[in-house]
Amino acid sequence: QVQLVESGGGLVEPGDSLRLSCAASGAIDKWYMDWYRQAPGKQRELVARISPASTDIKYGESVKGRFTISRDNAKQMVYLQMNSLRPDDTAVYYCSMPTFDSWGQGTQVTVSS
Repeated sequence: QVQLVESGGGLVEPGDSLRLSCAASGAIDKWYMDWYRQAPGKQRELVARISPASTDIKYGESVKGRFTISRDNAKQMVYLQMNSLRPDDTAVYYCSMPTFDSWGQGTQVTVSS
């Protein structure tokens, strides 16, 4: 089973940007990849989804226009560029390979002044 490792989280101020990375231990070129997030006391929610060839991309309503998902299949990497961050973006962000129900350990993003 492919292992997923997220990185790039941190503490930022409102309006700042962050880029999250997800490194896969194996090939991802045939599979959809997701970013999810879970805030304290809330259910995990889909942030973004990208198809194998990056031709089909979906975003959660709350991040549309601010976040961008991308992938590099050759490097076995998935990225989440997050711009105009807001306090309500604070959450643990997870990379996922939904076909196999594979999840990373998560990376914390905190947006606070």
